[in-house]
Amino acid sequence: MKIKAIVFDIGQTLAYYPFPLNWSKLYRPAFENLANKLGICISEEEYRHIETVLTKYNTKINPREAEVSSDTVFAEIMEGTDMPVSLAAEIKREFYSYFRNESRVYPEAEAALIALKERGIFTATLSDVAYGMDNSFALEDIAGLLRYIDLPYTSNDIGFRKPSEKGLLRIAADLGLIPSELAFVGDERKDIKCAHNAGAVGILVNRTSEIRDYGQEHTINDLSGLLELVG
Repeated sequence: MKIKAIVFDIGQTLAYYPFPLNWSKLYRPAFENLANKLGICISEEEYRHIETVLTKYNTKINPREAEVSSDTVFAEIMEGTDMPVSLAAEIKREFYSYFRNESRVYPEAEAALIALKERGIFTATLSDVAYGMDNSFALEDIAGLLRYIDLPYTSNDIGFRKPSEKGLLRIAADLGLIPSELAFVGDERKDIKCAHNAGAVGILVNRTSEIRDYGQEHTINDLSGLLELVG
């Protein structure tokens, strides 16, 4: 069946992030950085509380299907510290920014999206956010690509995380397609499982020399490889 829409993961698919998928070793450096920037003091007890809350919402340690909001995560963090509530928004911003400062869009991404649009193929994103990260942060990293994306969704919009099929089913419905007319492009096992759970085509983008078999229908080295697949 002809592919009529391609859905993209964001991290390590459309955009590169230098940090590991599991941020647990970086909780303290991130909060030390924001404490320095905002001029606040954080005690050892408060650091332990912060790390406990973030670990609770670390999906690499505690997987979950239902998404949570950043407000939920940071309300729990603030409740156990003396950090000024008036700075809650800035604290949240600085925490997320710590992990995004060196992000960059992959060089072939824009050309690939333009070529897909020229072929009449719908495009969307479906990306799990970290610790409830707001879309204003998550989508800012691909701001230059948004003009080519019909449905820029994250797990915030869907309320569920991959490999739940709910995101792809929502995208198919919003585009007036059936799931088998969608292809999902991602770099992780859960992306391929998400595609298969929804009845869509799984495409793995593998930018390494490592062989990765997640049951995907297709493997590409970078996003320009999509153009061969769609014809």
